[in-house]
Amino acid sequence: QGKKLSDALRISAYVFSTGLLMFTALVNSVSWFMQNVTLGNFWQTAWLEFYDYMEGDEWTIFLVGAALVPALAFWGFNGILLVADITGKPTFITRYRIQLGKNDPVDKKKLSKAIYTALGNQFFVSFPMLVPMFYIMNWWDNTFSKELPTFQWFLVELSIFTVIEEILFYYTHRLGHHPVLYKHIHKKHHEWTAPIGVVSIYAHPIEHIVSNTLPVMTGPMIMGSHIVSVSAWFSIALITTSISHCGYHLPFLPSPEFHDFHHLKFNQCYGVLGVLDFLHGTDKMFRQTKAFERHKVLLGLTPLSESIPEPPKKEE
Repeated sequence: QGKKLSDALRISAYVFSTGLLMFTALVNSVSWFMQNVTLGNFWQTAWLEFYDYMEGDEWTIFLVGAALVPALAFWGFNGILLVADITGKPTFITRYRIQLGKNDPVDKKKLSKAIYTALGNQFFVSFPMLVPMFYIMNWWDNTFSKELPTFQWFLVELSIFTVIEEILFYYTHRLGHHPVLYKHIHKKHHEWTAPIGVVSIYAHPIEHIVSNTLPVMTGPMIMGSHIVSVSAWFSIALITTSISHCGYHLPFLPSPEFHDFHHLKFNQCYGVLGVLDFLHGTDKMFRQTKAFERHKVLLGLTPLSESIPEPPKKEE
């Protein structure tokens, strides 16, 4: 246990220090870009124009930012993936399939069920949950400020949101794998052993509340974030979870191998970042596989399933 904790702390320190360097470089680069290329106050002016166009109606502004924009991001991104899932084209996408031979093409009846469930979770679970969130955010008296947060502060918030989501998602997700809860709740999500993007919110309503929505909403509610930050965070979270479930290891995007392996094996890789999985030992099997070797950002055009193929199956 002592060695495991030491290894986890060492990895955490490495991730933190690397992230800090990237964070500093990104802040300096983007701050320069914002100031010199977008004329400094472009985004501030755009926000004020939008605020005036909405006549300061905070509820409508909140719905647009916290519901409409993230929903458009989710379905816009998944719409592209669905074309590939259904038609098998373009091959530029489908050649990067992780579980070869699966969803090729996707079962349309099963897909329809997933889409209806995803839409139901958005309209009848996620959107109603925005009502109490709206009043909590109003209590902070900052969400609809006419002055946008600085980009540096948004990056700080983004880091905090990510940590909060990771902790809440890991433990609620792992709890969902308890035999009693799994049978009645989480099993629905695992009907897809080879997931696709839209399956990211294909879940029992209780799971959608506890594991999908609350971990993402909690950070902004604790921080009292601006609606622009909330909108960006919700959109990023939805696109990120779609990538994790999409079934394709596409170039220059975050690796989905970690969560794809979870759907394949069920009892591995419960988190998002992987730090808690390493600490709790719930990624041991994953680390011994070719999927772990492929768990990196693909910087070329050759599919990792070709450059790091699965070993041939042993003959019986």
